[in-house]
Amino acid sequence: MDQNRNESMKSSSSMSGAAASAANSLARGKEAIGNAANEASESAGADLRALQNDLNNLKDTVMRFISHASDEATKSAREISSNMADQMSSVASDMADRGANMATAATQQAKTFAAELEGMTRRNPLGAIAGAVVIGVLIGLMGRRNV
Repeated sequence: MDQNRNESMKSSSSMSGAAASAANSLARGKEAIGNAANEASESAGADLRALQNDLNNLKDTVMRFISHASDEATKSAREISSNMADQMSSVASDMADRGANMATAATQQAKTFAAELEGMTRRNPLGAIAGAVVIGVLIGLMGRRNV
C-alpha cells in the first residue's frame, strides 16, 4: 500500500508538473499572441499614416495639375481672343478703306457727269431746256399715277 501511495504521489506530482507546464505554455502563448497583436497594430498604424501621406500628396498633385491646366486654358483663350480682335480690326480697316475708295470713285463720277451736263448745256442751251421740261413732265406724270 505504501507502494501504491508512493506511486499515487508520484503520479500526483507528475500531474502537477504537467499542469504547471501546461499553464506555463499557455502563458507564453498568450504573451506571444499579445506581442503579435501589438506588432500588427503598430504596423497597421504605420501603414495607415503612409497611406494618408500618399493621399495628401496625390491631392496636392491633382490641385497643381488643375491649376496649371486652368492657367493654360486662360492663356489660350487670351491668345485666341487677341488674334480674333486683330483679324476683326484688319477686316474692318480693309472694309473702311474699300468704302472710302468707292465713295471717292462715286464722287469723282458724279463730278464728271455734272461737268459733262454743264458742257452739253453750254453747247446747246435750248436742248437742255427741252430736256429739263421733258424730265419735269415725266416726273409729274409718275407722281399722279402714285396718288
